[in-house]
Amino acid sequence: MSAFDLMIQSLVLGSLGLVAGVLGGVIGFGTTIILMPALVYFYGPIQAIPIIALVATIANLSRIFLWWSVINWRVCFVYSLTGVPSVILGVNTLVSLNERLVELTLGIFLIALIPIRRWMRKKNFCLKLWQMSLVGAGIGFLTGVVATTGAINTPFFLAFGLTKGAFLGTEAASTLSILFTKGITFHQLGFLNMAAIVQGLMIGIFVLIGAIFSKRIVLALPEGQFLLLMELVMLLSGTSILLMAI
Repeated sequence: MSAFDLMIQSLVLGSLGLVAGVLGGVIGFGTTIILMPALVYFYGPIQAIPIIALVATIANLSRIFLWWSVINWRVCFVYSLTGVPSVILGVNTLVSLNERLVELTLGIFLIALIPIRRWMRKKNFCLKLWQMSLVGAGIGFLTGVVATTGAINTPFFLAFGLTKGAFLGTEAASTLSILFTKGITFHQLGFLNMAAIVQGLMIGIFVLIGAIFSKRIVLALPEGQFLLLMELVMLLSGTSILLMAI
């Protein structure tokens, strides 16, 4: 790769990282979805997955720092208790699954969650604390199989009664242990090498800068607009996953 190509690559990924950091900081997901097409283009699908996991880890750390005071730690504990072993199972079964079928199912499910979330909200449907352990188990396994599942968490954490800063911080803290476990498992399988770590950290710096600017937006955003923005990104996310799977 020439110096010019490397400069263009760094400029593209850095710019996308800033945008992804702001968006992810506002709605709690979308960071990896924005970066994924470019990472797959520059590094290939196999190398892109551990880089995405590392970037997502940095993004979650920034949200935990920004919303530390309103995080619901009980939810984090219950969610992680089942999520950690499930992500190990997911990563180790990835090679035996039809990834295209998984992505198609995930994309359809993601779009279907929009009316489901609205129905749950209309019926005042609320999840109990113990039910978040079931969510952790399911999301943990999916996180091990596919590159990103951030948007799928949204309706479940909202159904528990979390919103805005409490949602952003609690969801980030809950999934951090899953992302750490995924990274360690990828490293043990030989996918997370030093090159992937360096690339992930460089992109993560730009994501972190973008996330810092997001807090002011979240505090000023009315709850109704906050929820509509999340639904829009869920729709775009599901559609993009379907298009990549076709």
